Amino acid sequence: MRTIPALTATSTPTPEAASTLPAPVPTPRHPAAAIMDDPATAGVLHSAWSGETLRPARSRQWRRSGRVCTTLGLDRKTVQRFARATSLDELLVKATARASKLDPFKPYLHQRWNQGCTDIPTLHAELQAQGWSGSVQAVRRYFRPFRHLAVAPPTTPAIPKPREITRWILTHPDHLDTDAHTKLDEARSHCPELKMTATHVSTFAEMMAHLNGDKDRLEAWMSSVDADDLPHLHSFTTGLRRDVQAVINGLTTRFNSGPVEGIVNKIKYLKRQMFGRANFDLLRKRVLLA
Repeated sequence: MRTIPALTATSTPTPEAASTLPAPVPTPRHPAAAIMDDPATAGVLHSAWSGETLRPARSRQWRRSGRVCTTLGLDRKTVQRFARATSLDELLVKATARASKLDPFKPYLHQRWNQGCTDIPTLHAELQAQGWSGSVQAVRRYFRPFRHLAVAPPTTPAIPKPREITRWILTHPDHLDTDAHTKLDEARSHCPELKMTATHVSTFAEMMAHLNGDKDRLEAWMSSVDADDLPHLHSFTTGLRRDVQAVINGLTTRFNSGPVEGIVNKIKYLKRQMFGRANFDLLRKRVLLA
């Protein structure tokens, strides 16, 4: 039987063997990266969806995101982002207002910069003394736009995350602290749609909490929602109208399906515990005796 000598870590290929080795294959870039690098290509795709220059693009095959994903080799979310953009600049702009770990330290950084300390390693060392665990490159990237300015501009508050805003809206106002109240009021003042959404959610929550959502009040609430430009709440009111009597019963009586759902959840829990381990007789006894 032939034996193949094992390659060791110290063995090096001969020049003849090295010449026969295949050249390394470069990793191909994702098509989305090439589109973002080429404004002309991005403009063609955006025009195809908006119908500004390509008339055939208004056909049904271009409107279907699945067809576009297959044709261009892009992810569905990327295609939808191109489709929803109102201009080419919106596609090519970089997100600079995202929340980052550097946000709590920005006031101090601006203060030190305006005091004349423009050495990035020194600022990074001072941040580390205050608990910053990021790299010096993050600090350098943040100060890059300030290099040509005499003083650093005033800091702007970080934009709250959608999850935080959702939690503020769905929490009872009496259970929110002062800081959350202030941030929610600021967010509502900057976005009319968010202000309308918060108002409708609060009104509906009041009907649920006090069980005063009779037919007239519920219909008035749904009409006010339909009058505003809130597509997501429109779909919610459409679902309410499909079984409005059940919704009225839930908003006016103290009876609900909570206990039934709890029993169903318990049965599913017991069934999954015993899956493949016991028969129906034991499952029946556990359900009855649990």
